[in-house]
Amino acid sequence: MFDHVKIGVGDFAASRDFYAKALAPLGVAIVAEGEPSYGVELCGDGPVSFCLFQATEKPAHLHLAFAAATRAQVDAFYRAALEAGAKDNGAPGLRPQYNATYYAAFVIDPDGHNIEAVTHAPEA
Repeated sequence: MFDHVKIGVGDFAASRDFYAKALAPLGVAIVAEGEPSYGVELCGDGPVSFCLFQATEKPAHLHLAFAAATRAQVDAFYRAALEAGAKDNGAPGLRPQYNATYYAAFVIDPDGHNIEAVTHAPEA
């Protein structure tokens, strides 16, 4: 559905470092970067990208869910995000209220956004 999503952040350097570390277990890396007002682009295997730029206005908090291929990737995302400074908002585990194989972890990023890694794959 999306080609790219771009969000403004309050501290570009902190958010750049946080997302580079937290999303690395999902196979996401920085592929392009410019001045903070232009920002940074992160991509995984496909053509869809997630972009950050320095903003002065404070947006409403977002909920962003990043796709993981496996439960191990969800677990690794959660550990990497916490090590990168995120706040816990839900340890890795099944969320049967969504569906029987919905396995996710939730953290709060430097701007207060609820960031999730999720897989719908059954346990390996």
